[in-house]
Amino acid sequence: MFTGLIEDRGIVVSSSGGRLEVRTFMAEDVSTGESVAVDGACLTVTGRTDGRISFLCSRETLSRTVIAGYIPGMSVNLERPLKVSERLHGHIVTGHVDEVASILRIRREGGFMTAWISCSREGAELLVPKGSVAVNGISLTVVSLETGRFSVALIPETLSGTNAGGWKPGAGVNLEFDIVGKYVLKRVKKVEGSAGFRKYLEEL
Repeated sequence: MFTGLIEDRGIVVSSSGGRLEVRTFMAEDVSTGESVAVDGACLTVTGRTDGRISFLCSRETLSRTVIAGYIPGMSVNLERPLKVSERLHGHIVTGHVDEVASILRIRREGGFMTAWISCSREGAELLVPKGSVAVNGISLTVVSLETGRFSVALIPETLSGTNAGGWKPGAGVNLEFDIVGKYVLKRVKKVEGSAGFRKYLEEL
């Protein structure tokens, strides 16, 4: 489990055929077999050497994330899993990407930035204003929700500590929706058509 608080901006060294290598200070602290969230996608470390860590991505991962578009020199957000004894500063992030979205619009003002991001109809059902969403692994708060898009506001510290500072319209990003919302929505859809649920609504 992750929190959406980015620890390092790694630099892609190479990315080809599902093999990904990233330069990061984490190379000194992680071991083969451990998990690291790369732009919000949970990947398993397959090797480390000379300040670099490597991963092997499955076809499923490549098809459902922005990883297939990585090129050498790109900046990626990195986070190690949460320790049980640590504080949960962001929100619960599983590292399982739900969909790839696009940056639609960027507005910068006084060091702050507002970004409008596309989302599917199914994804929009899991978003609420002031709720949480992970964008490229960053725990962010939804500011507004409109048809086919939502907005998030980023502070200067987030912009300098993650790759969000380099976002531009048209760029792809990984989205992970709140796990609590997923369970609630599934339960509601399961019972909303039942006679007992209709009776409950009538009694409200």
